[in-house]
Parts: sequence; C-alpha cells; structure tokens
Amino acid sequence: MKYKMMWVAWPSFLMAGVMELLVFAVVDPQDMNWFGQPFEMSRQTIYTISFFVFWLVIAIAGGLTILLSLPTDEINHPHF
Repeated sequence: MKYKMMWVAWPSFLMAGVMELLVFAVVDPQDMNWFGQPFEMSRQTIYTISFFVFWLVIAIAGGLTILLSLPTDEINHPHF
C-alpha cells in the first residue's frame, strides 16, 4: 500500500512544481481576484497555497487512476 501511495505522491509533487512554473509564468499573483476582491496575501503565500492545491488535485487524479486499475478482488477484500 505504501508503494502505491509513493507511486502517486512523488510524480504528483513533481507535476505540481511544473504546474506552478507554467501558471505563474503567465499570471501575476498580485493581479488575481477572488469574487471581485483582490487577494490580501503576499506573492509567496499565494505561490505556496497554489502549489499545495496543484499537488492535491494531481494526487487525487493519480490515486483514482490507481484505484480504477485495481482488480475487483483487491478492492472488495483489501490486504493491508
């Protein structure tokens, strides 16, 4: 089980870094708005929060891929 978690965690960490680079190469965090109001956070805080959001979303996608690739016997009768 821990190997499957690392199969998801490590690539999603790397891709979150790539997404961070791609998004913030185009978008300035100080120009972003939330429901019409500007963010009241520093750039570094926005970078950090967005990195963890990217990591979470990509990890969920990877976890669902692992889950959908499992045989039904392993899903219905897990071997922890």
